Amino acid sequence: MATPPASPGSGTAHLRAAGVSLVLDLTGGTLPRVLHWGSDLGPLGPAATDALRLARRSQPIGFSVDGPVDVAVLPEQSAGWLGTPGLAGHRAGRDFSTAFRVREAATTAIGGGPVRDGEGGRVTVRAADDTAGLELELELELTASGLVRQRASVVNTAGTPYTVDAVNLTLPVPPEATELLDFTGHHLRERHPQRTAFTHGLRMRENRTGRTGYDAAHLLVAGTTGFGARSGEVWGVHTAWSGNHRTFAERTFHAVSLLGSGELLLAGEVELAPGERYDTPWQYGSYGGRGLDELSARFHRDLRARAHHPHTPRPVVVNTWEAVYFDHDLTRLRQLADAAAAVGAERFVLDDGWFGARRDDRRALGDWYVSDEVWPDGLGPLTDHVTGLGMEFGLWVEPEMINEDSDLARAHPDWIMSAGDRLPGPARSQQVLDLARPEAYAYILERLDALLTEYPIGCLKWDHNRDLVEAGHRPTGRAGVHGQTTAVYRLLDELRRRHPAVEIESCSSGGGRVDLGILQRTDRVWVSDCIDALERQRIQRWTNALIPLELMGTHVGSGLAHTTDRRHPLDFRAGTALFGHFGIEWDLTAADPADVARLAEWVALYKELRGLLHTGTAVHGDHPDPAVEVHGVVAEDGSDALYAIVAHGSSDQYPTGPVRLPGLERDAVYRVRPQAPGDVPDGNAHRWGVPLPWWTPEGVELPGRVLEAAGVQAPVLFPERLVLLRATRV
Repeated sequence: MATPPASPGSGTAHLRAAGVSLVLDLTGGTLPRVLHWGSDLGPLGPAATDALRLARRSQPIGFSVDGPVDVAVLPEQSAGWLGTPGLAGHRAGRDFSTAFRVREAATTAIGGGPVRDGEGGRVTVRAADDTAGLELELELELTASGLVRQRASVVNTAGTPYTVDAVNLTLPVPPEATELLDFTGHHLRERHPQRTAFTHGLRMRENRTGRTGYDAAHLLVAGTTGFGARSGEVWGVHTAWSGNHRTFAERTFHAVSLLGSGELLLAGEVELAPGERYDTPWQYGSYGGRGLDELSARFHRDLRARAHHPHTPRPVVVNTWEAVYFDHDLTRLRQLADAAAAVGAERFVLDDGWFGARRDDRRALGDWYVSDEVWPDGLGPLTDHVTGLGMEFGLWVEPEMINEDSDLARAHPDWIMSAGDRLPGPARSQQVLDLARPEAYAYILERLDALLTEYPIGCLKWDHNRDLVEAGHRPTGRAGVHGQTTAVYRLLDELRRRHPAVEIESCSSGGGRVDLGILQRTDRVWVSDCIDALERQRIQRWTNALIPLELMGTHVGSGLAHTTDRRHPLDFRAGTALFGHFGIEWDLTAADPADVARLAEWVALYKELRGLLHTGTAVHGDHPDPAVEVHGVVAEDGSDALYAIVAHGSSDQYPTGPVRLPGLERDAVYRVRPQAPGDVPDGNAHRWGVPLPWWTPEGVELPGRVLEAAGVQAPVLFPERLVLLRATRV
């Protein structure tokens, strides 16, 4: 039976917030089309939006269908679209193409009630295709920060199963967007930027690792040619999902350019029984009229507006991993805790090696009981010592993984994910525990709940150390990445419900799981296992493109980086870690006393400035010299700012030229001066006793517009060094 004709839609919906307009065409009974996503168009009455709809109507020329090809946020082939489909699926080979007709469309405030102009809003659309036996619900939002969010739900209304192969949501970008930015990477070098031309055709980034992944788009940004941190128009999308996903940019002869994304479903992974539904992840879209910093700031403001966003000062963390690895000894760890407290640490995290027979990384994952061998009296003697020093105690766990050499695997080998009778090849001696299996889920929940109940644990470092290869549910072997991801979300949600005061850090072989889906359930991410400050400069900069500094775990390592064998002075290491959630990953009991004293100065600076760093706006300069980088944070009210001038390598300019300080109030006057302890310009000029004239405790006073347009002379630095500048409004 065909779907009866729907009455024409309610015209257009124009949502405005934070300098962004989203205009949707809801006419004709078909799925909504985006008429404009970008700079604020100002207040528009019905006549103006109708005129815009008419003015943006394309000419009916082509061969797919007679008439214009209308590309909805969920594109359909029935509308003439022959690009990437919005919904791909079938019912035993039938119903592969849909023609949804809208039955209801409503525009409300995000929290309900009428929309207030300039505050964003939500459009909810319910549609059906009775021939295909499907219903569709679309939610599109413009948040108060100017972010677009959308997701879809597909319901099987027929009497036979329907297989969902893909649901892709899209947002159009104008023809001015001629360049693409996305990211690649690997363990120890996460989120490395790459640029390509936005040419005709499809650019698809697929991630099949079962987690957010290293070699994943992270953000896919389209922009005007040569866009930078402070220049050009940019449009970007992010998929808030911690499992397999795809992100793509597509330009076609229909004069359509769009960005799209969705969950990547493995073969047969989602089959809807009659009455069942599939919900997509949220897709986020951000616009920047003045470069990438503006695009990023929308994500940061949106995250900070969450009810569960961390609102207490982010504590100074000491993590034991690079200090002791698996060598757990109560006396040694007490000494490390004493040294941590002495420099001002506020959280002490015991890393891997505390449970079962876990004396190395090849066994005991899954046996989440405190080791009788290493901790005969339990963890109490250590937790009592740590909390007695005034620090919070944290604990490392890896609940989603299992070693074949473990009591749990020997008792329940069928709990290991597998595509059939054979096990996947091990990675890091690990397999994946099937948390979609109710018994396995219940076991892990009980173990973690018991630990959090017995001990005064303030945070969990939640690790995830391998990709999901041949991840199937046994005994059928049916593909299970989707089920595993949703089970992990349920587990995190339930633990947070039972223990609302416990914070959780997302770690995945370092920065392998950084996305807005996991951050709905966690309080920070471990940016990378690489604590080499030079590598961290770039890793942190591009992690910050999506998430604010207070959610980024950034630690000071020892003088010799464990992952690169590279040496850096303490000021470069600490100055790098300052821009994030500051911590220490270093055996302080073996450190030079002078370094320990200097580290205490950096800890004190972090405590002084974390209010600025974790509430202000992150800014990045578009400096022409690739050897020099300028980045910083400006207070929301413009009263204060901190900048780092970083020498990544040797510059072609000698001495270094001026650097511009972005983001300050144009007409305010600022006092700019070096910020101790990052005030030592370690370079030849400094060592030869040739001072930079303005580099004094008094500094200089200049208007914000001058500091951004003309800048200040930077000191000559050795490669892999940095200095800090403070700009305070007079």
